Amino acid sequence: MTAEKTIHVALSELGSAINSLENAIDMRIERQRESGEVESEVKRVHVDRARLAQELDQSQFRANRLEEVNREVSRRLVTAMETIRAVLDR
Repeated sequence: MTAEKTIHVALSELGSAINSLENAIDMRIERQRESGEVESEVKRVHVDRARLAQELDQSQFRANRLEEVNREVSRRLVTAMETIRAVLDR
């Protein structure tokens, strides 16, 4: 093989290696970008989950409080009805 051919083959292989390296770098950058997007989405999901959990806790507290008030109102109505019956029976 002549020196000129050897240089040509070496330059061709170097060009291929550089192209492969550029492709690998592009793929790595794309994966990092996608990974960053995924991480951002995961963070948003966690924030939403925390907000929804807090809203659920607040709703549960209100529901429990309404249930307590409902029982108290029911108890007072029963007492009032018994008092009215007692007055009417006299």
